[in-house]
Amino acid sequence: MLYLFPLLAVVIWAGNAIVNKLSFGIIAPEAIAFYRWFFAMLVLTPFMLKPVWRKRKTIAPLLPKLATLAALGMVLNQSLAYFAAATTTATNMALINSLVPMVSLFLAVPILKQKLTPLVFGGTVISLLGLVFMLSHGDMANLAIGVTQGDLLLLISAFVYALYGVLLKRWQLPISTWESVYIQGIIAVLMLTPLLFSAPSTAISSQAAPLIMYAALGASLIAPWAWINGISKLGAERTSIFFNLMPILAAILAAIILNETLAIYHYIGGAMVIFGVMLVQVKPKPKTSIAIACTE
Repeated sequence: MLYLFPLLAVVIWAGNAIVNKLSFGIIAPEAIAFYRWFFAMLVLTPFMLKPVWRKRKTIAPLLPKLATLAALGMVLNQSLAYFAAATTTATNMALINSLVPMVSLFLAVPILKQKLTPLVFGGTVISLLGLVFMLSHGDMANLAIGVTQGDLLLLISAFVYALYGVLLKRWQLPISTWESVYIQGIIAVLMLTPLLFSAPSTAISSQAAPLIMYAALGASLIAPWAWINGISKLGAERTSIFFNLMPILAAILAAIILNETLAIYHYIGGAMVIFGVMLVQVKPKPKTSIAIACTE
């Protein structure tokens, strides 16, 4: 039953790729980017306002770092995905997003002073070749034609979110995960307010409301809660493996809900991307039993 936590999170995030695509033409990207975090923070406020207020003296010096994290993880990452929906597919969204763990490991080299293993390098090459194969529709000569503006925005989004994760690990903020999320969310709402008023329309239609609620409650609150529970009960390594299911689930949902057609290059390129990411996540075993004893 413990595996239901990360599985639930991955299913919700896969569905969010469908929501991103469905939002195109129904609500402006500027509007849904704002409303997602506005309603998520509205729900969190009754639970988080008092504990955050009690820790205000601890939190105040952390605000520049929290603002940086909010700009990367909640403003840029999410906004780019909504704008990308106009010119890319939900399948591409999920596959490109699955590269985040790999990009994180590369960013960890200069930021966290970590070393790249042969598995990381090999997995990266395989994933990138798979991504190029998919985006070029199976013909490398057509790469310039196959890559859309949305695909490029998603690549930037993946880089931004990977940087968010690495900075979060480096800074090790002395507050709880939910306190950090809440403060970042409040800052993100403030940052996204000018973007909201630049939208062609700020109205929430009956069609847009369920999409906003899915993103605000499902993808922003329930999925992170389930993921955090998965990590606490199963450990980070076993939980992270479930992340590789997201592009597969998203592709299945896209075919059913959006009628997106999966060609052979999707299967080959997607399999290469997922296999490469799985290689990247493999950690070498300690060389001796002494090393194992020291880490337990």
